[in-house]
Amino acid sequence: MTTSAPPRLTRGLLLLLFATIFIAASTIHYQVPMLALLAKEFGASPAQIGWLPTLTQLGFCLGIALLTPLGDRFNKKRLIQARLAGCMLTAIIFATAGSLPMLIAAGLVMGIFASTSQDVVPLVAELARPEERGRAVGTVLSGLLLGIMFGRVAGGFLADVLGWRMAYWILLAALASVSALVAWRVPSVRPHSSLSYGALLQSIVGIIRDHPALRRASAVQGLLSICYGAFWATLAVMMATLHGVGSSAVGLIAIPGAAGALIARPVGKWVDAKGPRPAVTLGIALVILGYVALGFAAFAIAAVVLGAMLLDGGIRATSVSNQAYYTGIDAASRSRMNTVFVLHMFGGNALGALIGSVVLAGAGWLAVCATCLAFSLLALWAHWRSRAITRES
Repeated sequence: MTTSAPPRLTRGLLLLLFATIFIAASTIHYQVPMLALLAKEFGASPAQIGWLPTLTQLGFCLGIALLTPLGDRFNKKRLIQARLAGCMLTAIIFATAGSLPMLIAAGLVMGIFASTSQDVVPLVAELARPEERGRAVGTVLSGLLLGIMFGRVAGGFLADVLGWRMAYWILLAALASVSALVAWRVPSVRPHSSLSYGALLQSIVGIIRDHPALRRASAVQGLLSICYGAFWATLAVMMATLHGVGSSAVGLIAIPGAAGALIARPVGKWVDAKGPRPAVTLGIALVILGYVALGFAAFAIAAVVLGAMLLDGGIRATSVSNQAYYTGIDAASRSRMNTVFVLHMFGGNALGALIGSVVLAGAGWLAVCATCLAFSLLALWAHWRSRAITRES
C-alpha cells in the first residue's frame, strides 16, 4: 500500500497564506481609526465607543477558545474557508448597521470569525520543514502584523474619503477574493486527533499542565497585550482631544507598526538558533520604552509615532519568538497550544481596551501610560522569574 506524500510549503503557498492572515487580521483593526468618527455619528462617549474594540477583541478570544482547537480535529482548510465566509457576512452587517448596539454586536461576531488567522499559523507549522519552521511562522506572522497596520491605515483613509460604510463594502470584496484563492490553492492536511469536540476542549487543561514553557510565555504575553490593547483603543480619542486630528491621521500612526512586521522573520530565525528567551527580553524592554515615549504625547505627535514603533516592535518580538518556539513542541496539539497562547494575547488586548478606555475617561492620557507601564514591568518581572522558558521542565 502506498501513501501520497504530504503537501509541502512552497513559496507560492506561503505567499497565499501570508495574504490570508493579512486580510483576516485587518478585519478586527479596521475600526480603530474610525472610533472618534463613529462616536460622533452615534452620539457616544469615549467609554461607550470603547465597547466596540473591547467586544471585537473579546469575540476574537471566543473564536480562539471555541473554534481554533478544532484545527487538531478537522481539516484546517475547511475551517479557514468557513470562517472567512463568516467575516464576509459580518462585513455586510457593519456596512448597514443603524445603531451603535448593532455595530458593537457586529464587532463581537466579526472577532469570532476573524480568529481564523490563528488557524493559519498551525497549518504553516504543519507544512514547513522542521529546520525552516521558525522562519515560515515568522513570515506569516509578519502578514498578521502588516494586516493590522493595513487595517488601521486603510480603515482611517477610506472612512475619511468614502465614508465608513463604503469602507466595509471594500473590505467585503477583499475577503471574497482571498476566500476564493484559499479554496483553489490551499491543500488539505489530515488532522492528528479523533477526539470529540468536548474532549478536545477538555484536553487543553492537560496541555497547559504538561507544558510549563507554554504557561510562562502565555502569562508574559497576556500582560504585554494589556498595554497594546489600551493604546489602540484610546489612540483615536486621545489624538482628537490633544491634537485635533481626524481618522486618516490616526490611521497613519499604524505605519510604525511595520517595524514589528520587519522583525518577525529575523526573530523566527533567531528562535531557531537561540530559543525565545533573548527576543522576549528585548521585546519587553521595547514596550517599556514605548510607554515612556508615549508619556510625552501631549507635547508632540512625534512622541506618539516613536511610542507606537517601540510598542509594536516589542509586542511582535515576544509573540513571534514564542509562537515559533511552541509550534514545534507537539505536532498533535499545535492548534490547542496556539489556542492557549493567543487566548492570553488577545484576552489581554480586550482587557487592555476596556482598562484604557475607562482610565482615559476618568483620569486622562498620562494615567493610561502609567497603568500600562505597571503592566509591562510586571511582565518583565514574570519573565525574569522563568529561567526555564526555553525548555520543557
